[in-house]
Amino acid sequence: MIHEIFPVGPLQCNCSVIGDELTHEAIVIDPGADVSDILAIVARHGLTVKQIVVTHAHLDHIGGAMELKKATGAPILLNENDAELVAMLPMQARWLGMDDPGKVLIDQSPQTGERVTAGKLSGLILLTPGHTEGSLCVYFEDQHKLIAGDTLFAGSIGRTDLPGGNYEKILRSLHGTVLDLPDETIVVPGHGPLTTIGEEREDNPFLQG
Repeated sequence: MIHEIFPVGPLQCNCSVIGDELTHEAIVIDPGADVSDILAIVARHGLTVKQIVVTHAHLDHIGGAMELKKATGAPILLNENDAELVAMLPMQARWLGMDDPGKVLIDQSPQTGERVTAGKLSGLILLTPGHTEGSLCVYFEDQHKLIAGDTLFAGSIGRTDLPGGNYEKILRSLHGTVLDLPDETIVVPGHGPLTTIGEEREDNPFLQG
């Protein structure tokens, strides 16, 4: 498995380029900005992007999706429950002082239990509403990795005071879905350092009790 994780944009969103070493097919998750850097990594590994997955529709995670789609032809996958946030992207850009990405067209709305694939790599979609209504995670069971978006961080959880956020829902998503994963699962959060399910189960103050 090829997996490069690197921060993009002024809010340093963790973007993942995930590729199959045999077929050189790839998935890009959360291309928030700096698409030229994403494309450089894709080219360095000789990858073909087959799917673009957005964990939720905040600008720092979705801002470069259309540019990447135009460059690669890959479809954009985002859960439909974040459609209102997509419509609010110009407003989000004004709030954050960032460039408006223009119209973003979503090709597919992934649901819990569906899969994204690149060659023999397969990621399970887990809907985890709370940070936003359409927030999702991608779980690569064979590699023991969870791409968590802004649902779970090292020592924290996603904020719920923005449009679409709901504290009770994110706790249900965490306790009812995310914490069901094995302790050894590596968590790639939307921002900041990697962690594991076991570490967060033990030490994360939002997950106690």
